[in-house]
Amino acid sequence: MKATIWHNPACGTSRKTLTILENLSRVEVTVIEYLTSPPTAEKLRQLYRDAGITPQQGLRLRGTDAAERALADADDEIVLAAMVADPILIERPLVETDKGVRLCRPQDVVLEIL
Repeated sequence: MKATIWHNPACGTSRKTLTILENLSRVEVTVIEYLTSPPTAEKLRQLYRDAGITPQQGLRLRGTDAAERALADADDEIVLAAMVADPILIERPLVETDKGVRLCRPQDVVLEIL
């Protein structure tokens, strides 16, 4: 099975999720450090759709200026554009497999799509 993780190595939950993926021999992991290689708005739109969440639900509020920018109440396109311009606004980690996409908070949520 192939899995792609949008990863921030400074995030404990992201590191724990990556460890789960790497410890499963049946999983071939692709790691994308999204702060240096951010996804496009179209890719984010697809990830959130496949995860069954809105861009607002995928918005990182803690440690960002998202609240001050009123992004939690903004429409999808404004939120996606802000995430592409400033990828720290993307809550992590997102994991995609053939079985779906999950925002893995807590990290054990990744097991749903393995």
